Amino acid sequence: MKVILLKDVKTLGKAGEVKEVNDGYARNFIIKKGLGKEATAEGINSVNMKKAADDKKLSDLKRAKLEMQKAMKGFTVDIKVKCGESGKVFGSVTNQNIADGLVASGFDVEKKMIVLKDPIKNTGNYEVEVKLYSGITTKIRVAVSAIV
Repeated sequence: MKVILLKDVKTLGKAGEVKEVNDGYARNFIIKKGLGKEATAEGINSVNMKKAADDKKLSDLKRAKLEMQKAMKGFTVDIKVKCGESGKVFGSVTNQNIADGLVASGFDVEKKMIVLKDPIKNTGNYEVEVKLYSGITTKIRVAVSAIV
């Protein structure tokens, strides 16, 4: 019997997949526990349409992130902070500060996308990596300067 999985089943597959299983396993476990339903032509068609729509949405998202990568390449974010006479920052510049600077410049990023090996504690220019999407990263410059 063919079943459409409604939820992930550890030994069988992920939600949305169509699987061939024994009749007893389908009736007594999969369908009874609400993990799946019997596959009909209409159900299989709706699963295929949903999968195609999800693939299109992901490709559009990836295309948008690639465009953002091109726009951000070599971009410089200026951050002004309070600091002492030696150029040492009071506190540190975090990925949230950098993300706020990028959002103010018109980029749609979150703080978890900014990769800082160490917090920035001195004024100067730094190169920071931004992970936009799985496999899509770019480097930006962060110019930290003192508030006058």
